[in-house]
Amino acid sequence: MEYSREPCPWRVIDDCGGAFAMGSIGGSLFQSAIGFRNAPSGFRRRLYGGLTAAKIRAPQVAGNFAVWGGLFSAIECTLIRCRSKEDPWNSIMSGALTGGVLAARTGIPSMLGSATFGGFLLALIEGVGIMVTRLQADFFAQHNDLYELEQVSSGKRYAYTGGISNLELSKQPHTSSAPTSVEIERIGKLW
Repeated sequence: MEYSREPCPWRVIDDCGGAFAMGSIGGSLFQSAIGFRNAPSGFRRRLYGGLTAAKIRAPQVAGNFAVWGGLFSAIECTLIRCRSKEDPWNSIMSGALTGGVLAARTGIPSMLGSATFGGFLLALIEGVGIMVTRLQADFFAQHNDLYELEQVSSGKRYAYTGGISNLELSKQPHTSSAPTSVEIERIGKLW
């Protein structure tokens, strides 16, 4: 569950604005490159052609992105409300339904194709996100275990001297050279 995102009614506006900004930036860059390439020869003409193409086409691209982002978020919020849970399946189904709805004017075969592509694309994005999260979690766990092992091997062990209410460690290092059972278990897990 994502805690950094806006709650559902405001998420639609947030995602719509974010998609518009992304479409504006990407559309400006892409359309200026196309206009620069298709303009007549000469650097000034090409520069003017790139700027003109970006000025004409970038707002259309940004608007298309905003429509896609707003519709996707609206469908996702509806699915979250209907299913009463927030998981990757909501995003995958939202991608499929958004692709189908946006292709509705071109007929049922095109709707099915766009819905399939939208669902596949979002499944791919969600799968990569889950994989990256798990790899980072595994790396962090291994790093934490290695750090604790370094502390054990360097002799920086501290003796617990308090009761339940006093959770401080004594300032003098524990001098026993024999490893404790907890340390033996940690070393065993690494191998």
